[in-house]
Amino acid sequence: MIKAFLLNKIERRVLIVIGDLLIVFIALNLFINYAIDETFNTLFFEVFMFSFGLLFYLLLSYILDFYNLEKADRLGAILSQSFYITGFYVFSIFLLAIIVFDASFWRLPLLFFLCLTPVQVFLWRLLFKNTFRLIPTIKKVLYIYDIHNEEKKHTDVNFINGDDMYETYYRVKLTYDINKDTLEGKKAFANALNKIDACIINIRDYNNLPKDVEGVILKLIQEGKEVLPYTSFYENIYEALPIQSHNDSFYEILQLKNKKVRYFRLLFTIIVNTFFSCFIGFFLLLVIPFIWLLNIPLNRGPLFYTQKRVGKFGKEFKIYKFRSMVVDAENSGAKMATEGDPRITPFGKILRKTRLDELPQVLSIMSGNMAFIGPRPERKIFTDQLNSITSFYKIRHIIKPGITGWAQVKYKYGENLDDSLKKLEYDLYYIKNRSVNLDIRILFKTITTVLFSRGV
Repeated sequence: MIKAFLLNKIERRVLIVIGDLLIVFIALNLFINYAIDETFNTLFFEVFMFSFGLLFYLLLSYILDFYNLEKADRLGAILSQSFYITGFYVFSIFLLAIIVFDASFWRLPLLFFLCLTPVQVFLWRLLFKNTFRLIPTIKKVLYIYDIHNEEKKHTDVNFINGDDMYETYYRVKLTYDINKDTLEGKKAFANALNKIDACIINIRDYNNLPKDVEGVILKLIQEGKEVLPYTSFYENIYEALPIQSHNDSFYEILQLKNKKVRYFRLLFTIIVNTFFSCFIGFFLLLVIPFIWLLNIPLNRGPLFYTQKRVGKFGKEFKIYKFRSMVVDAENSGAKMATEGDPRITPFGKILRKTRLDELPQVLSIMSGNMAFIGPRPERKIFTDQLNSITSFYKIRHIIKPGITGWAQVKYKYGENLDDSLKKLEYDLYYIKNRSVNLDIRILFKTITTVLFSRGV
């Protein structure tokens, strides 16, 4: 295998972006120089249209999840996204030139710009998909583990092999138990150097590594091959933390340490909370009369409902939402909402689908109990159950809960405790890696989540 083709997911995304921008640049050049009358084609117009056009395309593609590698391998997704995203883009540029610059056009080049750009993007994405089907891109892995993890070995190997996620371009070819002095299939350990591209280590105590194994690992590092602890591998692939790993140490998984106050991130958080409090608060006032009127025939009962949730440092506070369930929804006891839950009223389904039921939570942001971005607040009855399963759950309460968060934009609708534990992995990743960059990613992905009704 040619090593140059062993691209990770970031490198593959960069390749897609370069191809997209090249096509968009050529299309913009055709549009500016041949479709627009020369009297309007000034230097300012060219600079503005090129800079705005490329940035707008990148932003639109990111918000609408055009660089999701899983979708980049599905023909239906390539076809639909190429035409509705690129089609919307070229039409927006067309309207911008008319409305802002009052430009006039020649018909044929304009037709090429409007119609052929989506086709070109589709053909490029199709080429990308088929090229990486022909070229082997999977890294062959040496998986080193210990006897304490024998019962988890097959689960972890399946995860590394990509059974759980398309973007995992790894395949375990050799395994080695440091408590046994044999390689699976009686492979010679020295031969592993020439037959693998990466090494993943999942052991309890790194001091127990045999000297010959250390020598192999150092040799792999010297040759520029990947050598990763399993926890780092999991974090890099899933952008979550493996709370069910056998390395059950807070320091191993979270790497907790005292950090300096990041004043820029603090200022960004204040700005986000203030802006969305004002924006959502204003929108809430606008929709209350309409929801109240529709509630009378379609969702009889109180307009709002309140519920206690667990917030920062484990303190309970009241959360407000538009009621979407029948009035006596929990007569038989508290339970998590599920997809197709019979307790949800027909109008309540619309409220949940459009996320309108979440709007009153802005009152909790204004009162200081919540932030706009953070782990979703849960009820005490469920947090107690989850705390009994894993002590890691308490860590999510060291920051304020939020209306949206990393778990909400990365994971599906949560219906049970297992889903809550999976979301916990994303919440802990957010707590460990909080930054302005990650918050911005969440804001953009929230737009996608709302538009396509993903998550919870």
